[in-house]
Amino acid sequence: MKPKILTTLKTYSWSLFWADVMAGITVAMVALPLSLAIAIASGADPAKGIVTAIVGGLLVSLLGGSRVQIGGPTGAFIVVVFGVIVQHGYDGLVLATFMAGLILLAAGLLRVGNLITFVPEAVVNGFTIGIAVIIATSQLKDILGLSVESLPADFLEKLPALWEARATASLPALGIGLATIAGIVLLRKMAPRMPGLIVAVGVTSAVAAFMVLPVETIGSRFGALPSHLPMPSFPALSLDRVLELLPSAFVIAFLAGVESLLSAMVADKMSGGHHRPNAEVIAQGFANVGSSLFGGLPATGAIARTATNVRAGGKTPVAGIVHALTILVAMLVAAPLAGYLAMPALAGLLILTAWNMSEPHKWKDYLAAPRADQLLLVLTLVLTVVADLTVAIGVGVSLGLALRLRRRNVPPADWHTPER
Repeated sequence: MKPKILTTLKTYSWSLFWADVMAGITVAMVALPLSLAIAIASGADPAKGIVTAIVGGLLVSLLGGSRVQIGGPTGAFIVVVFGVIVQHGYDGLVLATFMAGLILLAAGLLRVGNLITFVPEAVVNGFTIGIAVIIATSQLKDILGLSVESLPADFLEKLPALWEARATASLPALGIGLATIAGIVLLRKMAPRMPGLIVAVGVTSAVAAFMVLPVETIGSRFGALPSHLPMPSFPALSLDRVLELLPSAFVIAFLAGVESLLSAMVADKMSGGHHRPNAEVIAQGFANVGSSLFGGLPATGAIARTATNVRAGGKTPVAGIVHALTILVAMLVAAPLAGYLAMPALAGLLILTAWNMSEPHKWKDYLAAPRADQLLLVLTLVLTVVADLTVAIGVGVSLGLALRLRRRNVPPADWHTPER
């Protein structure tokens, strides 16, 4: 359970430091717009995403069991966070995140990190695709510039509400959103080392501001972003509130554990390293406790940002620390500029993120999978979209374990490398 940074510092050098600094800055440029967009899509203030990337990202790198893991807010949590805020308020989310952190700490100390291999891959793929569907749907309002007073949280109620508002669609908003998507895709192909997310979002937002297009911005919707971290404080505790939020805390802890360990596995395949699963779970616990103390969102290992770190040349946890400190400097220096970012541009970014989360290149493999795995994936997906993630995970994992008992001679899941 020893943090990886203690191992890597024994043989650290200036050349490694330079590689980590450049990778950390690159990842920060990717994480900045994503953190803002994820917080907004979650129903929270955009500054909460930045706080989570700084505090959560710093603690994951300082205490984690992976050399290159990058922590922060992720798209997988949007559905859970939005639901908790709607049901229990933002203070309820902070308490649920704090409790989830404690659950993860206990899980790490009990050495349950290796149990990730027993979670059926079909279940993870099912709820990930379901989350992607919900994220994409939630961004239709902003990318189309629709005027909707109160958009329902329920998926089946949201679609009719969006359809009824179709007459209020804005061509400038749609143009900014589509241009952002096209810009990100083109930059990934033509200049993969460039932080395409912030470049595309920044350019299209600048065009919207220069041409005075009638599109919403972060500033017009949320006001000015703070240029400093808030003071830490403990969430208000009461027995009734703890019992009320316990199911949400378990879902956040489960999702954080699965997402971070899966991300660490992907990082191992890309970098040739070997992560320490229990140290990683403990780090996720501290990251969520720390994020909640600063009023942030749930934090976990971010697969896309971790992959960016590896591709950018990150070698040790120092890269993740630099990533967190770079975002902190950006918050202190450039917070006013973030207010000019266009909401349709961030919506386009999240719709593309949702598409990548669904991993369309694997759909053909799903069709060739055993029928039981196909049904498990579809069931988890449908329950995620029309019910909620708690039900989807509970039913999916239970059926998955039942199928595993039936196939006693089948080895634990051999995870494929995701690209979400």
